[in-house]
Amino acid sequence: MSLRMLGKDPESKDGGSPTVYLDDETNSYLVQGLKVTDPERRSLMNVPGHEDVVEIPRRMVQFFLEVKGDDAPHA
Repeated sequence: MSLRMLGKDPESKDGGSPTVYLDDETNSYLVQGLKVTDPERRSLMNVPGHEDVVEIPRRMVQFFLEVKGDDAPHA
């Protein structure tokens, strides 16, 4: 498996989260963030039991390749 870190939240207090990764083998994004546990917010989504939802700040969108227009990692 080949995971590339595309970027961490520049405003994270401890520098550890949230983070956006790209899995080159599956051509998929992996997102590390805060787990959404608020029942009211979860009730607005149809989340199957084998899936979960994480939250990242809007500013993290800059790390997705389609927005950046390239495939170079940005930390």
